Amino acid sequence: MSLRLTIHELEVFLQIAETRNFRLAAERMNLSQPALSRTLQSAEWKLSTRLFDRNTRRVDLSSSGQELLPIATRLITEFQGSLSDLSEFVAGRRGRISIASVPSAAATLLPAAILEFGRTHPQVMFDLRPFPAEKVLAMVSDGDVNIALANQPLSAVHDVLYQPLIRDQFVLICRVGDPLANSIGADWAVFSQHPFIASGSVTSIRQITDRVFSAAGLNIIPRYESSNLAVLGAMVAAGLGISAIPRLALRLLDATELAVVPLLGMPVHREIGILTRRGRSLPAAATIFIDVLLRQSIGLKQNGFLQEPRRKH
Repeated sequence: MSLRLTIHELEVFLQIAETRNFRLAAERMNLSQPALSRTLQSAEWKLSTRLFDRNTRRVDLSSSGQELLPIATRLITEFQGSLSDLSEFVAGRRGRISIASVPSAAATLLPAAILEFGRTHPQVMFDLRPFPAEKVLAMVSDGDVNIALANQPLSAVHDVLYQPLIRDQFVLICRVGDPLANSIGADWAVFSQHPFIASGSVTSIRQITDRVFSAAGLNIIPRYESSNLAVLGAMVAAGLGISAIPRLALRLLDATELAVVPLLGMPVHREIGILTRRGRSLPAAATIFIDVLLRQSIGLKQNGFLQEPRRKH
């Protein structure tokens, strides 16, 4: 005996059980009455039992049919519920979005974007993973996350797509009581005149400051180094030195005892963009969330907080 009834066979059984009339059940299912009868016979053959006792005047459930009724009802209800869940997922109204991000973008861009997205998509869950840029890139390439926020890879990665989002301008930070705190701006050469507190050697911030110093012919040897921006900010606030960080990173610091000074000369930016894996279809919810991020970045630029990214041609 095989119990592999099809969904269609269960639906036919339930319609007959509800209407107790083959003609009416066939009309409801948009089937011919012979086709309905053949489907029921197939189910009875698979179960090796009659599901209805019928004659020219009455159609009643057999004892086997009475046993099958609650089972079939539960299975069809669960199946239809699952299809409804799938429909919600395909439409982007349900599901989970996994995002890897450099910490500064995770703290500054993502909370507001998730709040806006959640107003229209409250059933979508988020899995946020703040990591250094190199780790973020690897997570996208390996398919561990749907999308990522990070600076543009220094070299092309064949399986990762990059879409510019914002340009995050570098500023100088110093202790509030430092003479530099009253400056309207400072040149990058100032870092050769004060102890320099560098970001960690593998961070995107450090890569940029090292390139700037090299291009300017400045031989800057960090007095201190910290991969944790909160610790770096605390060291600056304690008067151990000065540092250069992107504006987004200020959200990760306790700025109570810090002064922010514009850096003069050619503006230096860290471009943050959206990374996705080439050839991998994104969940609908992730695609919609990317649109929210893009709209949010436009608002930040209009308010003067961030700069427009250079588009790739």
